[in-house]
Amino acid sequence: MDAHEHHDMADHGTSAHGSTTWAMAAQATLHCLTGCAIGEVLGMVIGTAAGLHNAGTVVLSIVLAFVFGYALTMRGVIRSGLTVAAAFKVALAADTVSIAVMELIDNSVIAAMPGALDAQLSDWLFWGSLAVSLVLAFIVTTPVNRWMISRGLGHAVVHGHH
Repeated sequence: MDAHEHHDMADHGTSAHGSTTWAMAAQATLHCLTGCAIGEVLGMVIGTAAGLHNAGTVVLSIVLAFVFGYALTMRGVIRSGLTVAAAFKVALAADTVSIAVMELIDNSVIAAMPGALDAQLSDWLFWGSLAVSLVLAFIVTTPVNRWMISRGLGHAVVHGHH
């Protein structure tokens, strides 16, 4: 992507050709997935290791997914000169829907897999179910992000601060 295309995407959430590309949507989703995955995996590991009930582990994972997802976005926009409060507002606008969709898919997949919620850290099912759920969350969330970016919403908000 050349400087003109990046500038156009930052202003309108579109490529220089006037439409949001799948590559842009995938990149935004991957960015969001990084924070979600860190929080989700950390929450599952902490909850499982601490012997929390399944519901407590899932709630912890969701909370940490939002915390890390917002933190990664905030880190980038704070570097552009925004205050922490302003960066938090950008993160809320940019990532809330994406993280929510990812968490809905991710946790639904894990809950639907027989034995996944009861798997221990040493079980392949624990790690395999997390991996499958995150891949499926990426696949489902990418079109959502494409739609949002094409309307100047979601991750498109962040590009105005790079």
